[in-house]
Amino acid sequence: MKKEEHQLLRLESLSDAHRLFGLPQPKHPLISLINGAHSPIAENQLPGRHVLAYYKISYKPKLGGRLKYGQGYYDFDEGGLLFAAPGQIIGGNDNDGAVCSQQTLLIHPDFFLGYPLAKKMKQYGFFSYATNETLHLSEEEKNTILAIFNFMETELNGRIDDFSQDVMVSQTELLFSYANRFYKRQFLTRKAVNTELLAKLEDILDNYFKDELPLRKGIPTVAYLAEQLNLSPNYLSDMLRTLTGQSAQQHIHDRLIEHAKEKLSTTNLSVSEIAYELGFEHSQSFSKLFKSKTNQSPLAFRQSFN
Repeated sequence: MKKEEHQLLRLESLSDAHRLFGLPQPKHPLISLINGAHSPIAENQLPGRHVLAYYKISYKPKLGGRLKYGQGYYDFDEGGLLFAAPGQIIGGNDNDGAVCSQQTLLIHPDFFLGYPLAKKMKQYGFFSYATNETLHLSEEEKNTILAIFNFMETELNGRIDDFSQDVMVSQTELLFSYANRFYKRQFLTRKAVNTELLAKLEDILDNYFKDELPLRKGIPTVAYLAEQLNLSPNYLSDMLRTLTGQSAQQHIHDRLIEHAKEKLSTTNLSVSEIAYELGFEHSQSFSKLFKSKTNQSPLAFRQSFN
């Protein structure tokens, strides 16, 4: 694995990307918008698997893999947005390069320094979504996104002055706000499918405790659940938060507490033994979580049954 990572192409700057694709150098070293119509990129110019040192947001007019459930489709086919963050490995067989992207926005993290958006970037979970969790846009949503891209392109091609960075940062934040809104819409329009995923998640958690996996693997993690459902951890949590108001971690904790209550009320196991069986390394951590969820200590809960 380490050998493979050393062989990966690393694009450290926007200039590296422009040079690789045979494009003129970016007008600004920290932000660039590549318009596929004006600067088409040949397929043989695309790199294989590579690592970015900057954010990448691409709009593709055609996307495969619309979600189908029963006899109907739950996604639009007007194209969509893909997001990548610094440090992510992208490309390869599922190459999301700019070959068929209509607009590709590249932003180095340093562009946000001194702005509140620099800290806020971590709140945008879609930068950690997998390629198959692309945001599918409706016609109206597509027009909204393209309008922002077109405005940014005009701004970047104009005269750079003292206000240029403020304008571009505000437009970038607007783009992310719309992406958040449209992803929440996508979670809702996929509700039938996502409800089925929620049922599968509950089964996975039930079987995890039934098979006594906590004794060997510890407390079930969000990463474990996401892997079982073929989703990325952030997508799973954001989907659940939209459907139920709770994150994946909160679902895990709720199920832990249900099993803890059952053991406290039906067995003579000590609190430490119950904590161990549920995957906790320290009984104090178990007691703290139990009290935060029930407003009672495990012992007080047990005593209420006597």
